[in-house]
Amino acid sequence: MTYTVIALLASALVSPTMEVPDGLTQPTYSYEDAIREHVRVESTVDSDGDGKKDLVRVDIIRPKESASGLKVPVIMQESPYYDEPGVGFEIEKKKYDANGNVTKFPMYYDNYFVPRGYAFVSVDMIGTRLSDGCPASYGPSDVLGGKAVVDWLNGRATAYDAKGDPVKATWTTGRTGMIGHSYEGSLAVGIAGTGVRGLETIVPLASFSRGYEMWRANGTLTWFKGGAAWQSKRVDKDPDEKCGALRQRMQEDSDDATGDYNAFWHERDYLNGPQFKASNVRASVFAVMGFQDRNVVGSQFSEWWAKLPRTVERKAWVTQYGHLDPFWARRDVWVNTLHQWFDHELMGVDNDIMRRPRIDVQHGPGRWLAQAAWPAPSKAVTLRPQRDGSLATTPSTGTGDYIDIAKTETAMSENPATANPNRLAFLTPPLKAATRLSGTPSVSMRVKLDKPAANLGVLLVDYGTDTRIDYRETGPDRGQGLKFIGGEDCVGASTNDDDGCYLRAADNTATSAFNVVSRGIIDAQNHRSLSRSTPLAPGKAYQISWKLQPQDYEFKAGHRLGLILTGSNDDSNLDPSGSGGGDDAEPGTGAKITVDLGGTSIKLPLTTRK
Repeated sequence: MTYTVIALLASALVSPTMEVPDGLTQPTYSYEDAIREHVRVESTVDSDGDGKKDLVRVDIIRPKESASGLKVPVIMQESPYYDEPGVGFEIEKKKYDANGNVTKFPMYYDNYFVPRGYAFVSVDMIGTRLSDGCPASYGPSDVLGGKAVVDWLNGRATAYDAKGDPVKATWTTGRTGMIGHSYEGSLAVGIAGTGVRGLETIVPLASFSRGYEMWRANGTLTWFKGGAAWQSKRVDKDPDEKCGALRQRMQEDSDDATGDYNAFWHERDYLNGPQFKASNVRASVFAVMGFQDRNVVGSQFSEWWAKLPRTVERKAWVTQYGHLDPFWARRDVWVNTLHQWFDHELMGVDNDIMRRPRIDVQHGPGRWLAQAAWPAPSKAVTLRPQRDGSLATTPSTGTGDYIDIAKTETAMSENPATANPNRLAFLTPPLKAATRLSGTPSVSMRVKLDKPAANLGVLLVDYGTDTRIDYRETGPDRGQGLKFIGGEDCVGASTNDDDGCYLRAADNTATSAFNVVSRGIIDAQNHRSLSRSTPLAPGKAYQISWKLQPQDYEFKAGHRLGLILTGSNDDSNLDPSGSGGGDDAEPGTGAKITVDLGGTSIKLPLTTRK
């Protein structure tokens, strides 16, 4: 029986089961002849306050057979980036024909999946491109616009065609999967957090779950001031007066002055906010996170992952890259795995995607391993700084001090045996065996300040010469741990307008004497609560504890673990380009921080290779 006949029969089933070669759908349908159309879906929000519900622009491409009885599942990408700055490493934008239908969709999802019996739906986020409204920098309206599209695909919302007539999505099974990188994937996380029915799976790539952690870290400002309002303006090409009042409110409500968590940030919380919660997620999850991402930090993945209901099917890749879509890093494996995932979750294909190890972990250039769950089993090991500059498991005595001045991670980590007025450095002896960290470290410091405020920073460093993924280097042909190497791969079918071909990339590596593995920072005024700053009494001792960023990393035999205690992290103060040390980066408080070594420790989830 051919795939087309099986698909026609299966389209009538709620959960179709199909026999396909090697457990994968095949490119049976014509991409060139596919139906291209657009609709505007009525949302439930009025984000620009014009008295009308925002209409969300939806561009569609689907097999021509779906006009004559074939019902197909949907792969959906909602993005704020179709105008500015563009989508993917090649900064692609949509192209339209004379009827307003898209002839070029950014990325490869349409090229690859439409011939295999899927519809691809490209959604302009509210306030961007051809949708109504104002972008709200991860606010509820951003999410609810996309939810309305899922509702329309399942017969629960109204849409209008180019003539303004109501139109229904009669061509779809309603089974929808969302995919996207960064903001795009975050919208999928938010929509899944509503528990909307019909959203069967999401594939968030380097995507956040809490708006607060995009701009803050435990009370410290990690992006430039006014960042939320800037983000709204960046993706909105409408005249300033349309959404200016909203952005002014965002500027005020985000509270850059204190960095505290408040109602503004709570409504942008997809982990446990008022409208979007991890506990509401019904959709299966295939997540990808780069643990050296300085934009969307690893805790955005790890904390959301841990709070997903046990019933949620899940898979993940965790890497040593930065803010990256794995399509650019491990293309053949990624596309094949994604294909199997969508076939299983949206087509009901009985392949082995969920019978194989669910987690892929990258430990370095070309070094991948597979395991059943994340984090890997480990033992909590507590290390304590010693007066002689070593790290050991036994408590020590004595004190050390340094000044809170913003410095880069490189400046704080290099030459650990040399005295530095802005840090304290402690190292283990050389490791006798390779040691793996998998999970989230935590630190506790007993400190006194000579001022009411200071930022407390911690770096976990791998000391030992090695060739590693260079996530720091940036340039026109490299960034986030990758570099372009020439040539292209063509993924899926092509037309004259949309060739589906993309530049090849490979790991960008560097040989270095040390590598910052994880980091953590806190405004000491927020040690009791993220929602309220409390100045410290100078000269009084305080015990302050917090989490570092999660990681999965191997320290090789002979290397040394380093604990660096410092102040403000200059690399965490990102400017609009994504680089450290923006024009209004926090310089540090200048406070003297006195550390009681006996009350200071770091707890690490470790396993040692026998």
